[in-house]
Amino acid sequence: MRVVKLATCSLNQWAMDFEGNLARTKQSIREARNAGATFRVGPELELCGYGCEDHFLEGDTLKHSWECMAEILASDLTNGIVCDIGLPVEECGVRYNCRAYCLDGQILLVRPKLYLANDGNYRELRWFSSWKRLRELETYQLPECIREVTGQETVPFGDGYLSFEDTGVASETCEELFTPSAPHIGLSLGGVEIIANGSGSHHQLRKLNTRIELMQSATSKCGGVYMYANQQGCDGGRLYYDGCACIMVNGDVVAQGSQFSMKDVEVVTACVDLDAVSSFRGTISSLREQASQEPRTPSIAVKFKLSRPMNMANHFPSLPIKVRYHDPYEEIALGPACWLWDYLRRSGATGYLLPLSGGADSSSVAAIVGCMCQLVVKAVREGDKQVIADAIRMGNYRNDEVPESADEFAQRLLHTVYMGTENSSHATRDRAKRLAGEIGASHLNVNIDVVVKALLTLFESVFPGRKLRYKVHGGTQTENLALQNIQARIRMVIAFMLASLMPWVRSKPGFLLVLGSANVDEGLRGYLTKYDCSSADINPIGGISKGDIRAFLRWGALNLGYGTLAEVEGAPPTAELEPITVKYTQTDEIDMGMTYEELGMYGRLRKIFRCGPVSMFENLCIRWHGRLTPAEVAQKVKDFFKYYSINRHKMTTLTPSYHAENYSPEDNRYDLRQFLYNTRWPWQFRRIDQLVDKYETSMPEPLTEFRQHMQPTAAEAAAPNSTGLGVPAASSGNPQASGNLQK
Repeated sequence: MRVVKLATCSLNQWAMDFEGNLARTKQSIREARNAGATFRVGPELELCGYGCEDHFLEGDTLKHSWECMAEILASDLTNGIVCDIGLPVEECGVRYNCRAYCLDGQILLVRPKLYLANDGNYRELRWFSSWKRLRELETYQLPECIREVTGQETVPFGDGYLSFEDTGVASETCEELFTPSAPHIGLSLGGVEIIANGSGSHHQLRKLNTRIELMQSATSKCGGVYMYANQQGCDGGRLYYDGCACIMVNGDVVAQGSQFSMKDVEVVTACVDLDAVSSFRGTISSLREQASQEPRTPSIAVKFKLSRPMNMANHFPSLPIKVRYHDPYEEIALGPACWLWDYLRRSGATGYLLPLSGGADSSSVAAIVGCMCQLVVKAVREGDKQVIADAIRMGNYRNDEVPESADEFAQRLLHTVYMGTENSSHATRDRAKRLAGEIGASHLNVNIDVVVKALLTLFESVFPGRKLRYKVHGGTQTENLALQNIQARIRMVIAFMLASLMPWVRSKPGFLLVLGSANVDEGLRGYLTKYDCSSADINPIGGISKGDIRAFLRWGALNLGYGTLAEVEGAPPTAELEPITVKYTQTDEIDMGMTYEELGMYGRLRKIFRCGPVSMFENLCIRWHGRLTPAEVAQKVKDFFKYYSINRHKMTTLTPSYHAENYSPEDNRYDLRQFLYNTRWPWQFRRIDQLVDKYETSMPEPLTEFRQHMQPTAAEAAAPNSTGLGVPAASSGNPQASGNLQK
């Protein structure tokens, strides 16, 4: 029995932090070797960090990566263990995203990435080229810093694999797993038994199952061992990399790491039986037939055995385990909480300031920070030295004190402020105060009417005789909107003022970061004031839908211990920027002219299914068949595109937000579209009108049970079955059908 102990890992790397990245890489190799592993794989571009972006265009980034590699090779870390390490490499003037295989202080092979990620959040073709000469190797001249350490002048470079005395090992880097003709297929048919995937894959709600299923499918069809390593944490941008390193054998998961963790280094090991792989492959006739005609990938012979004799003490095949998945509401709590912790500790700040309105969005942000504090205290109790050091610094602890409870830690880190006006209700003021108390936040109740009145007085002094009125008092829509925007923008100014001065007021060092709380649906519709409290340093919920946020509030009330969240979720969403009267109370959905549920569907159809106005209208006619007439559907679609295009300019100033949804409208990195539109959409809307005339004659009159939502339409009833992207009319209402095709 050929039993091999393998190690994969999740590393919390930080773009351009070469010293820290090297230390974490070394620690993972050390832990893998101490565990008895003979092969270790690390994340994609681990030495420099995956998120270097345009720094990859700088020669220094490549040079420093090789310098880090030289330090590893100069030590004894690779003695007796094969290490697969990610770094950028330039060959013949072309830059590649590469894997370098090392053993006993020598480099065995440099393997460039064959297929690059260039969709959604990824721009790899901006910095790298793919290796296009499949199944070809050439000779690579090593940089001087490596030659001095290893004595090697050249190494093989290209699409090849390592042939050890007892097995074959090859790479498949991140995106390559997601491609239709993935490299693991040809490699497996060519006899390679171990595929190592060093990845830089970000978290997205409901995405992990896609990743796991692809790896299980790969090893179920072809047989073999699949090792998956990933980054974990915030490496300096909007993405959170969610770890979950794992090892699979012939479709069975035998090891899985954590998806969300405070650990900077997490090593996952498993013992696998390679004879089980060869036995599996040998029993499937069609696999043998395809393997017999598969073109061979060139290999590098290595005089080294990965396998060791089996013993029943600590070297026998690992048993299959059940894959651990978090539900989406746990993901909303844990992913952004870990992202906030990384951002806070790496920014040098000593806490967060959150404008807390008592509404759903800001309350969810407060709860996520509370969850962050719970995770930190848990890690402190488990003895995580890095978390302890960071917590002591940011919490300003002295005399060997450490955080003892989440609420005590939150009191030091989270500062909330309710900025009320004459339009604010007692209910929201009270909810904000009670929630802050449950979390442990340091809370302020500030009345900003004096500042609002000062600005109105200034306006009236400039334009005598012009006095602004709300619409409920007889004012125009222009006056009404201006009065609301004044309040909203003042809150942003006060928030940043308090963030800079609160530590000074309390005689503590440092500064605070301001947290935003606009959700993805409001960004899509533009239902926010430019430069209001949606403008902040970072926003943990900017990529999360309103529907998911409300479900998270219900979950958080039960699982985080913040009971007020249930009350927040049950209250109608309102901006409270207009006076409350006997006959009028401002609410978000009436203001927007559409429900949050509808906004979610518009967002998925626009981004995930790539619908313009006409195709969105056609799909929604199917979606709402029997509930709305074609003319009613047309009006809803026109309203959405009108307000979307009017407000698109706001996306250019959107606060950097945690990416969690595939239909994020974030303009700077993800959703690249113009921000000046012909908001009348004359050609598209005219075509919709023509289709309305056509469909009116063939569609039946809406039925009462459908209109009153007593019964789902056919497309709504089919939504739970539409986990793919085949029928937009059904899938647009199912968050599970999120198009998770990014690596």
